[in-house]
Amino acid sequence: MNRIHYTKPSITELEVAYVTDAARNGWGERCYEYIHRFEAGFKAHLGVPHAIATSSCTGAMHMGLAALGIGAGDEVILADINWIATVAPVRHLGATPVLVDVLPDTWCIDPVQAEAAITPRTKAIIATHLYGNLCDMTALLAIGQRHGIPIIEDAAEAIGSRWLTRCAGSMGAFGTFSFHGTKTMTTGEGGMFVTHDEALHERVLCLSNHGRSPKQPRQFWPDVLGFKYKMSNLQAAVGCAQVERLDELIAAKRAVFHAYAERLSQLPLTMNPQPDGTVNGYWMPSIVVDAGVDFDREALLADFKAHHIDGRVFFWPLSMLPMFEPCPAHTVSYGLYGRACNLPSYHDLSEAEIERVCAVVERHVRA
Repeated sequence: MNRIHYTKPSITELEVAYVTDAARNGWGERCYEYIHRFEAGFKAHLGVPHAIATSSCTGAMHMGLAALGIGAGDEVILADINWIATVAPVRHLGATPVLVDVLPDTWCIDPVQAEAAITPRTKAIIATHLYGNLCDMTALLAIGQRHGIPIIEDAAEAIGSRWLTRCAGSMGAFGTFSFHGTKTMTTGEGGMFVTHDEALHERVLCLSNHGRSPKQPRQFWPDVLGFKYKMSNLQAAVGCAQVERLDELIAAKRAVFHAYAERLSQLPLTMNPQPDGTVNGYWMPSIVVDAGVDFDREALLADFKAHHIDGRVFFWPLSMLPMFEPCPAHTVSYGLYGRACNLPSYHDLSEAEIERVCAVVERHVRA
């Protein structure tokens, strides 16, 4: 019986050809050629004027927060349901993360709770588009405007998602993306910082190169203490091919989701939502079993494993982790993770493989 992985990238001869060219010829004067080409392609897809390819989404977030001047004594509001990569840069900069509860339908930050958490020390709100699901950007951007607080989009998981007419990641003060090997599009490791703000772009561009400004005439002269979060030309070569195929990749992920949704529609569970006026890129199809239904997530995961299927747990609330204070009052966040898991979702998942996954789910989720 073949193994069904929870995710894997879609790599074709186009990616291989570009990487081969980068390995053979992408040195010396051509050492940034694929990086610049990748940034240009990604900007065009997203509809933003500025993009900086990075070694990770975490690095993009770290530099963006630093460029906003966030540091010791400041507070940054974000959802309790999150991966650690979103909150780690806040702590690395010496700022205080303020965790708030999520909405029960999108599993994303609750705008009402976010606004209630604002204090004079609040310097930003991070909107994480979880598993491709979209935060309520209309509400969050209005909150940011009312309070003069930048809204930052963690769009690591939201390639292909759109809020009204705008792409996830293109609406806030800045957005960040991940191209980890598990994502809809990949460069192996890697990320992207994007923004409409030219001044912010210039600051991050300087920080990304050890604090050396492109406008500094002196060679090897850093103007500030910066970071080393560059993407390599080889990684960017993969990214160039993936950007060219991005509509195809998004469509394949959406098709996988719809196949699951149709097969599991009669079970007492919900899956990733797509509210009116939005498009969900459905990076990671997820199930949340209805409250009150007898369900054992660990038993489901063990059954997956026994049938050579990779299951993946829903993110734990950050406030359950040892480096944060518990927040049991976050009843939505604390009520989600034990009733939820992610389903395998790679681009070329076959109908027969989807049937295998659903058969296991059906054994464990009954009305």
